Amino acid sequence: MRRNYNDPTYERFRKDVLKRDKRTCKMCNKKGRKVKLQVHHIMKWASASSLRYDVSNGITLCSKCHKTVTGKENHYISYLLNLINQGDTND
Repeated sequence: MRRNYNDPTYERFRKDVLKRDKRTCKMCNKKGRKVKLQVHHIMKWASASSLRYDVSNGITLCSKCHKTVTGKENHYISYLLNLINQGDTND
């Protein structure tokens, strides 16, 4: 299944992840209007179809940090999950 960026379910997923992460890159803590933020699937879209719209499988990253993890997702899974779980304890 190809990703439809205009799908309302996908848009809701993205908005919910950005809100949870306070529109801040969880790796480098950059935020603001000049930072290009992206929502990254922790478990890859293609291999984790049951988690595609699960907010706990998304994380907000700036474009630079997103490039760092893209293609190396398996190496970053526990690190990224730890980053979003840290946010749960700080709220």
